[in-house]
Amino acid sequence: MNTTITETDGKYTVTLEGELDTAYALEFDEAMKPLRELADKEVVIDCTNLEYIASSGLRILLGLLKSVKAKGNKVVMRNLNDEVFEVFRITGFIDLFDIE
Repeated sequence: MNTTITETDGKYTVTLEGELDTAYALEFDEAMKPLRELADKEVVIDCTNLEYIASSGLRILLGLLKSVKAKGNKVVMRNLNDEVFEVFRITGFIDLFDIE
């Protein structure tokens, strides 16, 4: 799993590659910590190359969403593949995040 964070055009873009499984969750949580603490810009999560997401990954994304929304910003999930989209649909996350 690889996570890349860039700041452009007044927003943060988080690019995910691989499988966001339980084994990677702690590292992903640490990577998201600065974004949760700042929460000062829109966050775009680019899932073009995300193959899988576990419940631990969903929990981290939910924490990020709460922090960002509390400061009046939003989290956009972009380019979900069919499997990841289905996980978001089944869990109700589809109604929480902006999906592009």
